[in-house]
Amino acid sequence: MSRGNPTSSSLTPTDDALIAAIRSGDERALAHLYRLHWPMVSHFVLQNSGSEDDAQDVYQEGVMVFYEKVRDGSLELSCQIKTYLYAVCRRLWLKRLTSKSRFGVRLLDDEEHGPYLNTGAEEDVLAAEEQDRRFATMSEALNHLGEPCRSLLEGFYLLDKSMQDLTSEFGYTNADNAKNQKYKCLVRLKKLFFAHYKEEPI
Repeated sequence: MSRGNPTSSSLTPTDDALIAAIRSGDERALAHLYRLHWPMVSHFVLQNSGSEDDAQDVYQEGVMVFYEKVRDGSLELSCQIKTYLYAVCRRLWLKRLTSKSRFGVRLLDDEEHGPYLNTGAEEDVLAAEEQDRRFATMSEALNHLGEPCRSLLEGFYLLDKSMQDLTSEFGYTNADNAKNQKYKCLVRLKKLFFAHYKEEPI
């Protein structure tokens, strides 16, 4: 979901400061954010059939969704951070409960935070889940690619090796031959990826 910078009118001074600090790479700010809203999410999960471990898993995942949106500059909040995190974690926990139950799931909500505010959290969670699914599919496609294609592509794209290094490593006569082979491997990888990847509703 494409969004701009946060709108200060919806944030507290603490929220503004936290977002600025996280964006600048201050790890203490992330630790502070984590401690600040943990009780809220823990209470929510515990009153909705979850354990302390469940709450920690959901909260860590929710904080990461928020963190990544802040770091890539695509977060725009129409509410306070705590409300956004509540909505993200609510969505994540609802999905887990639904996957375990054959029956419909109803959650008990804290009135203060409310699940029906337009926080944008729903779309952000869906985007994060979709990205994870794409990475998993790409990893699976790499596993099916076989050698030497897998090692050649991993060497170039993941290990940042030069074409000259790969030419020597794989025994190609020159860098142009290595480039041609890399291109053929990439075409095969794309075919495998799109054969496995299907746009399914989450």
